Amino acid sequence: MALKEFWQFVALGLVAALFGMVIGHVKTVLLIFVLGWLGWYFINLFKLERWLEQGKKYSPPVSYGLWGHIFTEIYHMQQRKRRRNKKLVKLLSRFRESTAALPEGVIVLREQGEIEWWNDKADELLGLKYPQDVDRRLTNLLRNPEVMEYFRSRDTEKPVRFPSPVDEQKILSLKIVPYGNKQKLVVVRDVTLSKRVEEMQRDFVANISHELRTPLTVINGYLENLLEDDGAIDVEHLRHTFKVMQQQAIRMRQLTDDLTTLSNVDNEKIGPRREVVNVPQMLSSLQEEAKILSGDSNHTFVIEVDESLFLRGDPKELDSVFTNLIVNAINYTPAGGAIRVRWYHDDSGAHFEVNDTGIGIAPYHVERLTERFYRVDVARSRHTGGSGLGLAIVTRALQRHQASLRIDSEIGRGSAFICDFPEEIVVQKSDIMPPTPTSLSG
Repeated sequence: MALKEFWQFVALGLVAALFGMVIGHVKTVLLIFVLGWLGWYFINLFKLERWLEQGKKYSPPVSYGLWGHIFTEIYHMQQRKRRRNKKLVKLLSRFRESTAALPEGVIVLREQGEIEWWNDKADELLGLKYPQDVDRRLTNLLRNPEVMEYFRSRDTEKPVRFPSPVDEQKILSLKIVPYGNKQKLVVVRDVTLSKRVEEMQRDFVANISHELRTPLTVINGYLENLLEDDGAIDVEHLRHTFKVMQQQAIRMRQLTDDLTTLSNVDNEKIGPRREVVNVPQMLSSLQEEAKILSGDSNHTFVIEVDESLFLRGDPKELDSVFTNLIVNAINYTPAGGAIRVRWYHDDSGAHFEVNDTGIGIAPYHVERLTERFYRVDVARSRHTGGSGLGLAIVTRALQRHQASLRIDSEIGRGSAFICDFPEEIVVQKSDIMPPTPTSLSG
């Protein structure tokens, strides 16, 4: 287009020169021609400047030739840039939405460690404030020795853990990921739960080892005595030895049975069986077993059962829930005490409640009662043969039935354990069993 404009200029210049020769004023005509041409250029320059100052909202100026082509090309360039900007804005918006949805905090740092950007989760975990903390060094905000040492270290493959500056009860994990032009991406996660799980796993291994060591030591000790005894065997002594060994073996079997039950409930991928469970019948059987288990303690049992109230769930898991709670009440209620079992229904659903007049539980123990192997009174638990897994089994089984466990206890006044079952799994007897036919006389 520029070459075409040049040849147009040459051609018109020749025409102007010929016209000047005809009238006898070649120089004057050429001067007027050149000035006119320059004037046209300056007019278009003025249009271009004014258009660019007015912004992209206005259409391009109308012109011809090279200038018309320039205006059109600039306009097309603006349109393409506008479309690219829209795409970038959409991409940035999606990026921000994606990072906002991340469960991890994300922080972008410049080369020297200054904060350039962060998402909402980082704000929540670290308490960053906009715009005060923009361009500030992250290490100046997180004044933790381990974090500062981590930033100074060249080995950033392994994340560093530290208490959250917002809530010291939370444990955070921070990892640096280099990217771009000497920039750094900081990823922050809340690892409080995983840390607690790790501690529970360590405690679990330590507890199970301790629980098995005691009965094994007792059995092994008696066996060694029997093997080393070269004299006559006292029948009474032998009977006592076997009785103690049997008690320890039963204790180990109970522990392994509870572990198996808990493992089965934990590892079950699908929900519990949804068959109709006759809870009143189940509690009637448990009442007989409870009286036998109470033995010489002579506990007073008060049973209040809604005979028309059934549940939809897994019979084995529900039986485990009810059995564990009743057995706990028997074990921790002194001789002559009272145990009250209720099975009833209200507007919120069905409830299984066990009240005892036992020793009670201090408030600081209640929160941890459902942890595996946690015991309020270790000596008493071992005397009664408890494994420390009963309430853990209860809680897990209830969760699989969308139910929950409430504990209300006071030292010296006993305890109440209440299982709350949602209305969705409650079944009325009248819904599944036809009414008893009545005879007509007359």
